[in-house]
Amino acid sequence: MRHRISWRPFWLAALMAGAFVLWTTTPSWLERDAGPISQADPFWTEAQSNGLTADELSNIDIYSRASTATVNVTSTVLMRNWFFEVYPTSESGSGFLIDAEGRILTNYHVIKGGSKLRVTLLNDEASYEAEVLAADEANDLALIQIKPDKEVPFLTLGDSENLKVGQKVLAIGNPFGLEGTLTTGVISSVGRTIRDEDSLLEDMIQTDAAINPGNSGGPLLDSAGNVIGVNTAIYGRSGNIGIGFAMPVSRAKPLLEYVLSEGSSRPAEPMGLQSLYLPARLTNALELAEQPGFLIVEVSQDSAAAESGLRGADREVVVGNYRVPVGGDLIVAVDDRRVTHQRVMSQALSLKAGGDPIKLTIVRDGREMDVTVKLRARSRGIRL
Repeated sequence: MRHRISWRPFWLAALMAGAFVLWTTTPSWLERDAGPISQADPFWTEAQSNGLTADELSNIDIYSRASTATVNVTSTVLMRNWFFEVYPTSESGSGFLIDAEGRILTNYHVIKGGSKLRVTLLNDEASYEAEVLAADEANDLALIQIKPDKEVPFLTLGDSENLKVGQKVLAIGNPFGLEGTLTTGVISSVGRTIRDEDSLLEDMIQTDAAINPGNSGGPLLDSAGNVIGVNTAIYGRSGNIGIGFAMPVSRAKPLLEYVLSEGSSRPAEPMGLQSLYLPARLTNALELAEQPGFLIVEVSQDSAAAESGLRGADREVVVGNYRVPVGGDLIVAVDDRRVTHQRVMSQALSLKAGGDPIKLTIVRDGREMDVTVKLRARSRGIRL
């Protein structure tokens, strides 16, 4: 009869031997639990707080300087309910200080209809009542002022006449009440015309820097931290989709001069003409000139343009796929500045005051001649 062999002692011995080997040869990855992780470990990268790029450092520097001069503007509007009872509602936007006297540039639509304005500084949350110094409805700009009880930071107004597509920009504001928000992007286009409620806003800066409700009135800055625009509008009503618009800061110059002169200097009215920008290939095809120009389509009666003798189109021709009104004067230079792009006219007019002359070089009947238009003071749109 065979003896049965019991395996229990062997299993017990094997288990004890395995435990001994495991205890004496602990893997290195288990030992690491007792100490810091090595920087040489391929699965670990130490965050470098001092490894910021030059562009990031620039953003940080500009924000640290510009955010302290950016403000939150709250406008209290009185409304009536169904029972004709008056109740206050508040709307908010942004703005920015432009001098040590507490003057603030913002959008007109931020303060429109407000019976009481309140400005809150973002750097220390100090709050002040503000008064409206002047409003320019045509360019959606307003100048308001606070009476600070301390020294306040302010921003430098830059050059918005020589902007380039692709140029870096930064926007600061209070979107959806989120104070002091910074967004960055580039200039996507210049010279845009957009329709706002019941008016046209011309020569706008288009940017992909995120602009949302509450950003209105805040500064659009260049890479040196200078203000080049006032954030004004977005495409659509649902919020940022990468298409925002800012009013060039040069459009604020007549407003500032109006305030500083106590109303004696008034911005100029439009000349009273409609024109069509033609690139050089079309002016060549029409045998008008060998450079771009503004072809005058229509001249309004009793306008400054009509008074100067400018002529509008009297017929139409088809050039390729374009129907072009012809017979009118072709403007090829404005104040001795040759027309090279479609912003030349709006840029020149934005810097003019009522009573100023503007010299137009035109082509009429195949020859160049100069016509001087005396601009009229704007009778509406800007007020103290």
